[in-house]
Amino acid sequence: MSLPFTNQVAIVTGAGIGIGFEIARELALQGAAVVLNDIDESVAESAAAAIVESGGICSAIAGDAADTVFIEQMVTTTVQKYGKLSLLVANAGITLFDDFFNYQPAALQKVMNLNLSGSFFLAQAAAKQMKVQASGGSILFMSSVTGHQAHQHLAAYGMTKAGLEMLARSLVIELSPHQININAIAPGATETERTSEDPEYHATWSRITPMGRPAKVSDISNAALFLLSPASKHITGQTIVVDGGWTCVSPSPY
Repeated sequence: MSLPFTNQVAIVTGAGIGIGFEIARELALQGAAVVLNDIDESVAESAAAAIVESGGICSAIAGDAADTVFIEQMVTTTVQKYGKLSLLVANAGITLFDDFFNYQPAALQKVMNLNLSGSFFLAQAAAKQMKVQASGGSILFMSSVTGHQAHQHLAAYGMTKAGLEMLARSLVIELSPHQININAIAPGATETERTSEDPEYHATWSRITPMGRPAKVSDISNAALFLLSPASKHITGQTIVVDGGWTCVSPSPY
């Protein structure tokens, strides 16, 4: 019996740790050949090696997912190595906290370049390849609950995440004729290597999340794999919020 993603080839950006790594790992363990991207070469190599050791097919490619030249190289390298590109998860992103009154142009440009522009041109490059292949494909953006509800000091970040959801809706018009579906996931508070640095994180988000705990990376990857699977091919232009109900009530963590 074949695995769900057998004969599929995926790119997952920002996948050295956290949500991106778990999505890449699960795709590989369920049969896909995965190209794992991270801006840090040693992190990318270590993550890919861990997936291979677990029995998956995975190779690392280090580079800046905001750089259009690198984006083109990544897609080309993927196709040269595995013969095609079936799935894309534009997960790479950056969060720069600051008060709106103090936010600086350089910080805004950095957030916009990776979160929004990088995702736009990565989706463009992947969709061009999928169009040439004429066998369809799936694209997934990583949004955030901050694209739905205000969050202190995250106006710029939230703006880019809301933009990604609108981008997914807009691209339905151009991608659907090529049997490419495109969706987004908006994670809420999620326990990762980064959030574990805050000793109060689990307790705070367990208290204010209706389901009684923050998400695990597996909660997000489960939703991602569903949206990338054949089971969801008639779902496109949509965003699934995975936040344990937080956006329904939206209590502040502060």
